[in-house]
Amino acid sequence: IRGGIRMATKGDVELELEAETSGPERPPEKPRKHDSGTADLEQVTDYVEEKEIQSSNLETAMSVIGDRRSHEQKAKQEDPELIMTEMEISLAAAERSLREHMGNVVEALIALTN
Repeated sequence: IRGGIRMATKGDVELELEAETSGPERPPEKPRKHDSGTADLEQVTDYVEEKEIQSSNLETAMSVIGDRRSHEQKAKQEDPELIMTEMEISLAAAERSLREHMGNVVEALIALTN
């Protein structure tokens, strides 16, 4: 101590630094181990929800396609006969022309006349 003033030692400085970093201004960091599990659970939940939505959309789409196909089957039974009688060609040629034009009778007839 010189002239009533005490000099700070290395230990005093370290104590002051510790007091500043762990003071009431900043709460200590808590480990967040449980947060990573929550994020994983949310990803799994989102995946399952998407899968459920996709399966219901798939069922709807399949029923629409099934309805269209049943309607097309009825039309397809009459279409080759129409082409056969109008163009005087065989059943195989009429069916092939329909397949080439994706079941469109008008396009098949136009292609056969050209």
